[in-house]
Amino acid sequence: MTSINCIVVDDEELARTLLITYIEKIDFLNLVGEAENPLEALPLMKEQKVDLLFLDIQMPEIKGTEFAKMVNSNTKIIFTTAYSQFALEGYELNALDYLLKPITFERFVTAVYKVKIGEIEGSEFFTIKSGYDLYKVKYEDILFVESDSEYVTFHMIDKKIISNQRLKTVEKELPSNQFIRVHRSYIINKTKVTGLKGRDLYLDKLNIPVSDSYFDFVKQELF
Repeated sequence: MTSINCIVVDDEELARTLLITYIEKIDFLNLVGEAENPLEALPLMKEQKVDLLFLDIQMPEIKGTEFAKMVNSNTKIIFTTAYSQFALEGYELNALDYLLKPITFERFVTAVYKVKIGEIEGSEFFTIKSGYDLYKVKYEDILFVESDSEYVTFHMIDKKIISNQRLKTVEKELPSNQFIRVHRSYIINKTKVTGLKGRDLYLDKLNIPVSDSYFDFVKQELF
């Protein structure tokens, strides 16, 4: 069963401890960090792929609902709070669920299984944010991803989508069993590779350069 990486963000230590105890009881949940506030959570989320965020709402400096607007659209959010009046705001932000404290284990399980079901149903798709627009695309339709400074371009079978993010971030979000970094500026879809000539990978008629630092690894992985 695929693991779901999760982080707990709550300014109350007891609340974090309870959620961590619950997480450790679910075999498909993998705790990769905890934080007292969103400012502490940000570097954790940049260092690794985070699938699920348990996020308190009432916190000093930055409210959970404000932080949720900054989170990558591929990260699911389950709000946790002692105040029921924030439920509507949470759902308006497309939160997966809303857990009212004190949180029972039974209610926790119900919420996290929504994540698992969604993962299974949406496992073939990837969400790309471009400006204010969101695109839901199939992994199989992505040929390669190209970096250009602060932007990346997703080269699809029938179109291109430009997204304001770094290639390193995209690399963490794409499944490693299907995509591979071959250059500081390129990630390619393994299933589209048709050949290797010199230092160039061929995706049918397209050729993508492979840098020296990635060459041995790419050759081993693909051939």
